[in-house]
Amino acid sequence: SVLTVACEQTEVLLFDPISSKHIKTLSEAHEDCVNNIRFLDNRLFATCSDDTTIALWDLRKLNTKVCTLHGHTSWVKNIEYDTNTRLLVTSGFDGNVIIWDTNRCTEEGCPHKKFFHTRFLMRMRLTPDCSKMLISTSSGYLLILHDLDLTKSLEVGSYPILRARRTTSSSDVTATSSSGPRPVGSPCHQNDSSTLSEKHMSRPSQREGGSPRNSLEVLTPEVPGERDRGNCITSLQLHPKGWATLLRCSSNTDDQEWTCVYEFQEGAPVRPVSPRCSLRLTHCIEEANVGRGYIKELCFSPDGRMISSPHGYGIRLLGFDTQCSELVDCLPKEAGPLQEIRSLYSHKDVVLTTKFSPTHCQIASGCLSGRVSLYQPKF
Repeated sequence: SVLTVACEQTEVLLFDPISSKHIKTLSEAHEDCVNNIRFLDNRLFATCSDDTTIALWDLRKLNTKVCTLHGHTSWVKNIEYDTNTRLLVTSGFDGNVIIWDTNRCTEEGCPHKKFFHTRFLMRMRLTPDCSKMLISTSSGYLLILHDLDLTKSLEVGSYPILRARRTTSSSDVTATSSSGPRPVGSPCHQNDSSTLSEKHMSRPSQREGGSPRNSLEVLTPEVPGERDRGNCITSLQLHPKGWATLLRCSSNTDDQEWTCVYEFQEGAPVRPVSPRCSLRLTHCIEEANVGRGYIKELCFSPDGRMISSPHGYGIRLLGFDTQCSELVDCLPKEAGPLQEIRSLYSHKDVVLTTKFSPTHCQIASGCLSGRVSLYQPKF
């Protein structure tokens, strides 16, 4: 019922998505760029910013914040929420994933703890059932924490590393020095006094037939045309069913970009897969290389049949086939191309973000100059 827009100049805009009416402008929502907005229920939402803070808001009283959360030391880029435990999960360019207990929220903030740390962190997502956490890095790694338990903090070296196809070896999971805007190296930071011992590499499952809680899998997704070059995973989204992920990848030199779909969850409903060998590129398409250096946020439709992807000064609606079939019904043996269903262009600047409405047949897109466009089909 409300469309919220995160803006570069400290603002949050609120619209009625049906009438397109402007409802409210939070002109000083933060002291720096607003990066992400997440609704916790039908009235509470959280915003995060380059000012290193997270703010909680109530739609019924927008003149003041519910509270401001302090804990990150760099730009905060991502907000997730576990509705079962009411734990807020945030990540930032300080490399930290922080857990906030909204059950004990006061005007002074919420109790919090650092849950995980990795170098070069870009985006973090929880699967719909909160059983897994996926983290992408600017060095081209995809980290998956399996059998997630958000109540436990993961100290350096305390998590079991799972061996997987296209995974770094144990000797690679160490701190490395790097320079340049797109560092390449292992994402998992280790203190000098701590190393990953063999017991962490081979710790048995804590439950019969399952994985240890918070088991870490480190993967390097295959990217078309990038077998011999590094790449950066700039945007990360999850399929509504929770067993596939949508990535926007760019080459190390920023001269190419792709939208890629991977299945990652063991026991996916398509075919038997070996545990920890399930990351597989299923579909991809090359994107227009417009707006170099800016991150383009894409998304799945609520039913998972379509992808909306920023494409130059517009968006492309992509399907797994021309009939917009379910992903599970059209998984190729080898990676296949995403099919362009429709292109929509109404902006005069580079489109940076797009989102499907979860309840209406509607799509929104926002561009670099601040224009927001709403689309719905003609019947």
